[in-house]
Amino acid sequence: MILLGSLVNGIAIVFGSLLGAVLRNISEQMKDTVTKGIGLGVLVLGIQMAFKTSSFIVIIISLCLGAMLGEAIGIEDKMNDFGLKLEKRYAKPGSNFAEGFVTASLIFLIGSMGIIGAIESGVANNHQTLFTKAVMDGFMSIMLTATLGVGVLFSAVPVFLYQGVIAVSASVLMRYIPKELLDLLMGEISAIGGLMIFAIGLNITGICKIRVSNYLPGILILIGIITVQYYL
Repeated sequence: MILLGSLVNGIAIVFGSLLGAVLRNISEQMKDTVTKGIGLGVLVLGIQMAFKTSSFIVIIISLCLGAMLGEAIGIEDKMNDFGLKLEKRYAKPGSNFAEGFVTASLIFLIGSMGIIGAIESGVANNHQTLFTKAVMDGFMSIMLTATLGVGVLFSAVPVFLYQGVIAVSASVLMRYIPKELLDLLMGEISAIGGLMIFAIGLNITGICKIRVSNYLPGILILIGIITVQYYL
């Protein structure tokens, strides 16, 4: 079953979010400390991923061009608007539902583990990477929900769709992509994803506020640049 890994990942987020909702009565001090601990872990993860690049120049160019495109499209605003619509339907007035949905979606979506795991599911029907990611996301969703609310639970939907689309596409397309190009793409995608993960860590710890969603087109731009370079 190609979508098994993505399905398990989504279910883990749902269960973690439900458990986090039960634990919302823990002290604000504990929530703040644990959340910032998650933020520190995310920062370190982002740094580790970022150093996998073989060309920071290409990464920076892709990131900047992606930011320009993302700002022009208004990706961050559209994600927030979507979260606010869900908030009006499912959450109490004045809650941080949208922030929870957007923050959790970005944390669970960005990074090489989801991409590589989905590709493994599609190409080899191997779900071990996504199973590992499911455990990580499940634990993280507990604290995110306890801190940011039930908006985190709804992030399971884009996670399943995102990884599921990659898995299905990989089962068809990856047989036509040279292995050398695929390996190169995975390394660079991991690097640019690492920078975005680092930015998310800064947001979680409260050091600054970065509109991370608007950097997402940079991943597609990076894929285009690397592919052109490979064939030239």
